[in-house]
Amino acid sequence: TNLVDFDMLYGHRNDNEGYARALKEMNERIPDILKALKNEDILIITADHGCDPTTKSTDHSREYVPLLVYGEGVKSGVNLGTRSSFSDIGKTAAEYLGISADIEGTSFLGEIARG
Repeated sequence: TNLVDFDMLYGHRNDNEGYARALKEMNERIPDILKALKNEDILIITADHGCDPTTKSTDHSREYVPLLVYGEGVKSGVNLGTRSSFSDIGKTAAEYLGISADIEGTSFLGEIARG
């Protein structure tokens, strides 16, 4: 799911109050999302780029983004560090789904999977 409003409505318009409200709304939905997960599901929360609404610029403000991974089959407390590419997420998803994907990136599935 792409929550485009964070970027389009708040980040690029330097609306830090709107951004904060959107984060609060999203945070309030997390329990519902977690309840909907099946035992084999993996939830990945990230962003495709940084867009800090508190900077003077309305452009992308940083390249590093958060990466949160959760699921019943996911080890807790794993630090995935600073990834070299956003494509690591795609490579991980492909490996998890058993899909052959000729894409850049390094899967981190082995770092997070239990057992």
